[in-house]
Amino acid sequence: MASHDSAVGLREKPGFFEAFTPKLITVWREGYTLANLRADALAGLAVAIVALPLSMAIAIACGARPETGLYTSIIGGFVLSAFGGSRYQIGGPAGAFIVVVSMALQHFGANGFLVAVMFAGVLLMIAGFLKLGTYVRYVPHPVIVGFTAAIAIVIFSSQIKYLFGLSVPHEPAAIAPKIMALAQAYGTFSLATTLVSLACIGIIVGLRAWRPHFPGFLAAVAFGAIANLAFKLKLATLGTAFGHMPRSLPLPHLPHVDFSLLAAVAPTALTFAMLGSIESLLSAVVADGMTGRKHRSNGELVAQGLANLASAAFGGLAVTGVVARTAANIRAHAHGPLAGMFHAAFILIFLMFAAPATEQIPLCALAAVLAVVCWNMADRANFFAILKHDRGEALLLMVTFLLTLFTDLTIGITAGVTLGALMFMHRMAEMTKVSVDPRGEDEDSVADAEDNNDDILVTRIAGPFFFGAANSIGSVLERLGDRPKAFIVDLASVPMADVTGARTLQDFVTRVRKRGASVYLINTQPKVEQILQNCGLAMPFVTYARNEAEARKMARAAFDAPAPMAGIA
Repeated sequence: MASHDSAVGLREKPGFFEAFTPKLITVWREGYTLANLRADALAGLAVAIVALPLSMAIAIACGARPETGLYTSIIGGFVLSAFGGSRYQIGGPAGAFIVVVSMALQHFGANGFLVAVMFAGVLLMIAGFLKLGTYVRYVPHPVIVGFTAAIAIVIFSSQIKYLFGLSVPHEPAAIAPKIMALAQAYGTFSLATTLVSLACIGIIVGLRAWRPHFPGFLAAVAFGAIANLAFKLKLATLGTAFGHMPRSLPLPHLPHVDFSLLAAVAPTALTFAMLGSIESLLSAVVADGMTGRKHRSNGELVAQGLANLASAAFGGLAVTGVVARTAANIRAHAHGPLAGMFHAAFILIFLMFAAPATEQIPLCALAAVLAVVCWNMADRANFFAILKHDRGEALLLMVTFLLTLFTDLTIGITAGVTLGALMFMHRMAEMTKVSVDPRGEDEDSVADAEDNNDDILVTRIAGPFFFGAANSIGSVLERLGDRPKAFIVDLASVPMADVTGARTLQDFVTRVRKRGASVYLINTQPKVEQILQNCGLAMPFVTYARNEAEARKMARAAFDAPAPMAGIA
């Protein structure tokens, strides 16, 4: 692969404009040939074939009309590829958004939902310009796995009625009541619908094993439509459920906005932005791993914000980068962002010239597509590996999984991230140790230390000296004896300190100085010393020395110095 992206990724602090330069411009600067154009066009066609049925299936699962999923892939996908910071990212509606989109549509209606998507777009752009994209990587892996597995179960449960042809007039949103309502509707089971659903799933799974590059999703929905017409099964189709499909994009329009509505949709917009940033940057990282390239995370967030603003203006859903379609784009040998733009253009061509054909697609065939997507979303291997690997991470996984499944996805992911941060701080605090060594370390100091062990005490702190470890370190320092005239605190193994850690050390110095003892800090790293001095640990309150030998020499000189005469400062 070309070295430009890798070089950008290796620079510690790229310039402001460089960090937000779309990869489309980067590819053009490298030299774009006719062969590259052909490769991007073919890759875009391959991804469009995958995205076409999936976009409609996701839209229906969200409780929206099927064409809104196509609008999202066309507008959002085009904008994300044109302005994004990843060469291969494919944007569109994502399965992870189904639950929160469905809830937003139910609670706020179409207008409120579009306001939430636009609000999320603004938040994503702000996050990008503030360069917060790099922090998304700190979301713990068990949180992502648990959240995604729970979402997969919730989505699959919403497709059961379509897979088996059940009639459920009022399907609850919560998972437990939903399962009970579906179980009570078993009498409306349709054998024809079930057989077609199973056949479509079999086609997708079979083609993936036999012909991995063949468009299994499209083949499955085509089979469902042909079987329905050929055998006159009278299955529920897009046409019977939603009427005629439009043959063009709607005119852009802005939803009605007022302050009270903005306040009401703010939590949902924040959820859209948070989920979108995680999903999109995770997809970009996967693309980097497959290609050896480096994406621009903050530029990607800005582009995603623009994509959501544009999608909402055309009545579309929330937009994010999607792992499966991005991976398909790479496997189809895409060269750059034009492949994603071609993918959007091909879906638009299909909408304009083949919309009537989609009206014959059975709902059970689209449900079969989503059933396979859910199976793939639930990363079972990683899920069970985490459960076996570590108790703490297993707890983190299950808390996220269960809260997302049985309460709310926002609560689930928030609780997971919070618990993950607490676990990290606990583990970091356990790494910080305090040891007391009256003899010292270096040979030159040992002989002297043997003569006056009671006068000088060496204390070594190892590990991050931050608020999580401050309490335990403070307890050790408080237990140090009262006899030494001087304390040497070795900070050579302290990589970082914060204000709480500095305050703990300051309290210790204040206590020992009251009884006439002095404190020498040695081997402090520059950043640690700066924090300590900013917090009041400066000369003459405390003395800094380069090493232990120097500190002992300074302490002995202080012991030998005559005491000041009374009345003389």
